[in-house]
Amino acid sequence: MSPSRHNHAKVAYRNPEFMESLAARPMRILGEYLDPLVRLRKEGVGDTIVMFGSARIEPRARAVAHLKRLERARKRRVTPQQRAENEKKLRAARSDVEMSRYYEEARELARRITEWALTFGERPRRFVITSGGGPGIMEAANRGAVEAGGKSIGLSIELPHEQWPNAYISPELSFNFHYFFMRKLWFAQLAKALIVFPGGFGTMDELWEMLTLMQTDKLPPSNLILIYGRRYWDQVLNWKAMLRWGTISEREYGLLQFADTVDQAFERVRANLEKYHIRLESALQE
Repeated sequence: MSPSRHNHAKVAYRNPEFMESLAARPMRILGEYLDPLVRLRKEGVGDTIVMFGSARIEPRARAVAHLKRLERARKRRVTPQQRAENEKKLRAARSDVEMSRYYEEARELARRITEWALTFGERPRRFVITSGGGPGIMEAANRGAVEAGGKSIGLSIELPHEQWPNAYISPELSFNFHYFFMRKLWFAQLAKALIVFPGGFGTMDELWEMLTLMQTDKLPPSNLILIYGRRYWDQVLNWKAMLRWGTISEREYGLLQFADTVDQAFERVRANLEKYHIRLESALQE
């Protein structure tokens, strides 16, 4: 009697149970390296400019509209407890409006960098704006690149609370990672500059990763790390205290550059790229 075709074992790579198993983890890791490699090559991406920042910073129009709604609601009759809660929400909304400047400035900076980068042609694509793929500053970066007529990359990550890729990523350059370390590899692999807007734990994690790679010569010292918004960052991190206490050197402190306006940031980025990176040495070409 001939064996039933239903008794045939599945090919391993078509077996979801195996592919999700501990034993297949190296294959999943390799997939998260090879898929971006193939797709970035196909799109002719030569190198990137990475922009980090908080996912919680909103566009100015949205932040202002939310504040106005709360101010209108403030006029209603409420209990003392509700009034206290409303005042708390109002303080947060006013802070959101203040922080929204960084969304608009990230958007404008990404637009200006992309307009300039497009003058180098599309084969290869130079200095492609790259973000973590989510909302906030990430969205602003991708949005500015699109508004300039360029493409942009989104390196999203699977999180316990679902976070969808923002609408401004070029669909063919939208990636989703399970492993943080593979996502970080693709942030670093092609980056010629890192621009760090105000952010929280995730932003600082990515900043320290890049700084450590440069400190240990795993990334070229010619790469730019630009800290945007000293009013925020100087309260959050006392950079010079590390220097005074001897935990970093003058050379290591010198890895950082700072900017507080779009004009300053654009000029620092362009000057660094023109000095060190106009000649393409892409990891994708090796």
